[in-house]
Amino acid sequence: MKNNPLFLLSLAAFAAVSVTAQNNDADWQHGPIRNVLLISVDGLHAVDYLNCSHGVAGVNGGASYCPNLAALGTTGVNYTAASTSKPSDSFPGLMNIMTGATPRTMGVYYDVAYDRTLSPPVKTTGNGNAGGTCTPGVITGYTTEFDEGIDIDQTKLNGGAPGAGLTDGGIASIDPNKLDRDPSKGCAQVYPWNFVRTNTIFGVIHHAGGYTAWSDKHPAYSSVAGPGGGTLDDYYAPEINSNVIALPGITTASGIGCSAIPDPNSDLTAWTNSFQNIQCYDTLKVNAILNEIEGKKHDGKRARTPNIFGMNFQAVSVGQKLIEKGVATGGYMDAAGTPTPSLLSEIEFVDDAIGQMVNKIKDRGLYEQTLIIITAKHGQSPIDPNRYSAVPGKNNNGESPATLLAGAGYIPNSESPLNATGIGSTEDDVSLLWLNSASNTLPAVQLIESNASTVGLGQIYYGSTLALNYNWPGLPPSGDPRTPDIIVTPNVGVTYTGSSVKLAEHGGFAHDDTNVILLLSNPALEPRTVYTGVGTNQVAPTILQALGLDPRSLDAVRLEGTPVLPWVNLSESHR
Repeated sequence: MKNNPLFLLSLAAFAAVSVTAQNNDADWQHGPIRNVLLISVDGLHAVDYLNCSHGVAGVNGGASYCPNLAALGTTGVNYTAASTSKPSDSFPGLMNIMTGATPRTMGVYYDVAYDRTLSPPVKTTGNGNAGGTCTPGVITGYTTEFDEGIDIDQTKLNGGAPGAGLTDGGIASIDPNKLDRDPSKGCAQVYPWNFVRTNTIFGVIHHAGGYTAWSDKHPAYSSVAGPGGGTLDDYYAPEINSNVIALPGITTASGIGCSAIPDPNSDLTAWTNSFQNIQCYDTLKVNAILNEIEGKKHDGKRARTPNIFGMNFQAVSVGQKLIEKGVATGGYMDAAGTPTPSLLSEIEFVDDAIGQMVNKIKDRGLYEQTLIIITAKHGQSPIDPNRYSAVPGKNNNGESPATLLAGAGYIPNSESPLNATGIGSTEDDVSLLWLNSASNTLPAVQLIESNASTVGLGQIYYGSTLALNYNWPGLPPSGDPRTPDIIVTPNVGVTYTGSSVKLAEHGGFAHDDTNVILLLSNPALEPRTVYTGVGTNQVAPTILQALGLDPRSLDAVRLEGTPVLPWVNLSESHR
């Protein structure tokens, strides 16, 4: 059955409902929970938390190697079957947590995706999404990009923002001329926060008079503000894919000095190319959180402790994926999730940094009134080091679905991996495929299935199997311009890449991609392990309820029925 896209249900009409549904009680900031610290440890699986909190043979003498996370669990609810968004890319994973919505409603599928109603940016992005023309009222369709490529200068840690400090560009480092344009709105640039179709916890809390803050890896992730923007009182986003530089005065929680580059012989074109350098990068955001706990902005200027604030860690993700040639290999030692020494050091660093935050919260007398949430935008697949297979890899052992379909002429030029002037396809350990025409869907599916071994085919979703969980693909009024025509999930371990420095990737639907840590901690909570399946999208309404605000203020709660997490009762439910 064809589903009318939910975005056609006019979120503008729901905006008025949001205002009236929202709890306007001025006393909501004086309830038992007044602050929420939300941490995404990108890549951290549920099994990683189990192993690090209880200890595993052969690692750290069998003792816990995340004592601070383990301590949070003694007054926390641990959800062992938590699932991220599908796809499990950073962008939908982040917005899933912040909106309470799935991709079908929030409209976010990947950092690099496609929208059948948008037109090219004015100029080519830093990653190669080619600039082009936009004619008001003329629908063309184009690849979308919301990552480092829209920075003014992605080689700089401050994103190239004019007059910015060494690490601090934030929203000001977004280049409007690198943003896709909307011909239905006079070719206006589509900013990250307006690309998202549903409101966010930051919007609800800010509009209720609360103070909000967030730190992340790209200026583009200011998308967490939600439609209209302007709901982030403090946003910090040093660019992770910038050139590595020395960071005077910075020392990591694990004791690494960053005043000189700790790993100067690594590939210095991105912080993610080194096990040590990534810890220096993450420490910038840790220090921002410590400042905010003290009632300051991320840069130390006076403010107040936010009602909602947090950050993402990238170190564990790097520890899971990276082969740093001549240095070490990360990842796991076995299918049970035993970490290699390199991954172990990243987990220990994150744990030490979280310990700094918790201690600062206690020192400020805020511990009892703060709900601490530890989760992840995505996992990483595969955990089992024997299952990884790069396609085509360095030996050209296979072909990706997008390359296969591009050769047959089924892929829009801006999405084609054969386009020398484009950014390429949307593929990691998943393949999202937008076609030139819906009439090519069956021929494209048949081509992929007839080359199943070449593409490492696991499952293929199209037609009704796709429409079950996503809006029907197409143009309004009968289709959603952002839904892929076909989604391919390959066999476990298969990643569509030519890289030789990876051990794992994310984006797909596999268990290791999606089963992440989800831990809620507060002294008032009875420790409990919940084995029932939940989603990270349930974090958003749970945060609002804990703060004394109405979860129905979220578009996602009303449109998708997203429930609060079970076994968390820190504030009276709104009726």
